[in-house]
Amino acid sequence: MKLRVAIGADHGGLALKEELVRRLGDNVELIDVGAHEFDANDDYPDYVLAVGRAVASREADRGIMLCGSGVGACVASNKIRGVRAAVCHDTYSAHQGVEHDDLNVLCLGARVIGIEVATELTIAFLMARFSGEERHVRRLEKVAAIENGMNSAPPDVDEGIDIGADDEETELEPLDEDEEEVDEPEDDMDEDQLADSQ
Repeated sequence: MKLRVAIGADHGGLALKEELVRRLGDNVELIDVGAHEFDANDDYPDYVLAVGRAVASREADRGIMLCGSGVGACVASNKIRGVRAAVCHDTYSAHQGVEHDDLNVLCLGARVIGIEVATELTIAFLMARFSGEERHVRRLEKVAAIENGMNSAPPDVDEGIDIGADDEETELEPLDEDEEEVDEPEDDMDEDQLADSQ
């Protein structure tokens, strides 16, 4: 039975995705979630969600997500419960991430690597298998505990993150009259003072 692989990309990764689909099509069962045409205004989280849901629901065994750098795709992928994603631009990380960390979504940056490297990375990722060693299972259980614990914010943390908050310039408050000013060191030593200090 062929490995089922969900693959997606925004406009930044579209061309590389299309070439990977062409190269992988005979060897794996691909679930291409798009994009299917270039749209400079599309958003990577939409395709991340489709790839991530396919992997998390076990509709797909693995996922591949491409954007310009791979970073945005990775950040968004790891918000989906059950997804373990990483940007890998070297073959060691691509296979070791599966063997030790049960990596199930590979994120690639189409503006960082070309098709030959992307193909090598994809093969390394898809051919690797989780080791199942006790130490790796133990660590993944701790990762899962972190994931499960993040559903509710600790009591001392405000809910949510203020994304895009106004970047107002912070004005320095004037020095209180009671506070002593610190004398700046003199930087105009003459040659005799310099010789004495050495």
